[in-house]
Amino acid sequence: MSECYVGEIRMFSGNYAPLGWLMCDGQLLSISENEVLYSLIGTTYGGDGRMTFGLPDLRGRVPIHTSPSHYLSQAAGTETVTLQTLEMPMHTHAAAAQKATGTLASPTNGVWATTSTNNYATATSSLTNMNSASISTAGSTLPHDNMMPFLALSFIIATSGIYPTRP
Repeated sequence: MSECYVGEIRMFSGNYAPLGWLMCDGQLLSISENEVLYSLIGTTYGGDGRMTFGLPDLRGRVPIHTSPSHYLSQAAGTETVTLQTLEMPMHTHAAAAQKATGTLASPTNGVWATTSTNNYATATSSLTNMNSASISTAGSTLPHDNMMPFLALSFIIATSGIYPTRP
C-alpha cells in the first residue's frame, strides 16, 4: 500500500489487515507497543489510558464525518427497529362482513350483514364499537430491518507511516 498517515483508516477488500495496519474492530492495544498511534487517538475509542487504548470499531457501522451534532467516536443507530403506532403513516384496514341477513338492531358485538332495509346510518356522537372481528388487524410487534443496501468490506487503520502534523 502507498505511504499513509499513522491513524489513517481505509477500506480493504481482504479479510485480514496488511503489515503496518490493524482491523478497525474495537480491539484494545498496548500503549507501550503502539506509542505513535496512541499519541494520535488516545483513549477516544476505549482503553484505560494507562496500559491500553482502543481502536475504532467499524464492524456493522457506516462512518460519517464529525459535526456539531456528531462528535468524534460517537456511535449511534440500530440495525432493526419496531415501529410504534405514532410512527406509522395514515392507513386503512379491511372491514369484515358476512352474507347473512342481519338480526341485530345494534352493531355492538356484531358485524355487517345483509338486510332487506337500509343497512347504513348517519354517524352520530353515540357511535358503538363493533366486535373486533369486523375489522382486521394488521402487522405485528416484530422488529424489521433498518439497513440500507450494503457491501461488507474491512476497515483498517495504519499503525505506521507518516506522522500527521497539526496545522
